[in-house]
Amino acid sequence: MVDTATARPWFGDHGRTARPPAVAARAVLDLVFATPVDPVLYGELVRSGTALDRRVARTIAESTGNRDLDVAHLDLTDPASVRALAGAWQGPLHILVNNAGVMACPERYTEQGWEWQFATNYLGHFALATGLHHALAAASAARIVSVSSSAHQRSPIVWDDVHFAFRPYDPWLAYGQSKTANVLFAVEATRRWAEDGITANALMPGAIYTNLQRHTEGGRGSGTVPDELLKTVEQGAATSVLLATSPLLDGVGGRYFADCNETGTVDRRTGTLLGVARYAVDPEGARRLWTLSEGLLATAG
Repeated sequence: MVDTATARPWFGDHGRTARPPAVAARAVLDLVFATPVDPVLYGELVRSGTALDRRVARTIAESTGNRDLDVAHLDLTDPASVRALAGAWQGPLHILVNNAGVMACPERYTEQGWEWQFATNYLGHFALATGLHHALAAASAARIVSVSSSAHQRSPIVWDDVHFAFRPYDPWLAYGQSKTANVLFAVEATRRWAEDGITANALMPGAIYTNLQRHTEGGRGSGTVPDELLKTVEQGAATSVLLATSPLLDGVGGRYFADCNETGTVDRRTGTLLGVARYAVDPEGARRLWTLSEGLLATAG
């Protein structure tokens, strides 16, 4: 049985003060996109085998003592690249962390005509997770961690114009829409795959300045986060690690977390880093997005 009840405090105030509990995992796939990346998150998760960007593999090996690291190329905007990685995976997969992303980038589209942020931040992850479903199911109690953002409050899924074919492109609306999709994925993946022992949760890691913000003014993201709410790399990794490993989340899916706690549902933009928009956890919206995603990938060739 999967617990998808209303929000509640789970773990105390660990998001900015401590690392969450971790347990060993036999197989972890964590996606790396922007640099500099987060060796703390990978160091917490790596125990037996992880696909990592070569730029951080040595750091991980040195910090964890684990030399059994696999590195693979993946282009999330290229369906063929995603299929190749999923097809090459052997054995069960216990944890999938959909962490890669771009933020507020200039207007750009894939070969298929998909808006770049939607394709990178969501659709590629969707394709990978569905392609790896057999491996996740083989693990018996697998978890998917879907990294979203409080920026999901900037936009729901605009069903009639997901790829900005008609409305003027806005980098922040595009980013927000892709991050809404990340949450909806966790809702529907849990509904569809719970009987296979697979649960998925989404999260807001917090405001951590990395190369993710390279397309924003001054490299400071939205520029609206007070300095006292900024996180270190370690603090930013905490919620992802907790969702991936904590026994407190056994059988829990379809939720949205921030600062290592489930956050409440809101009907207006909060102006803070907390709260999940009601449209982002709407079951009907989650089903609709899944169907849309399957259709897009089916036409990609």
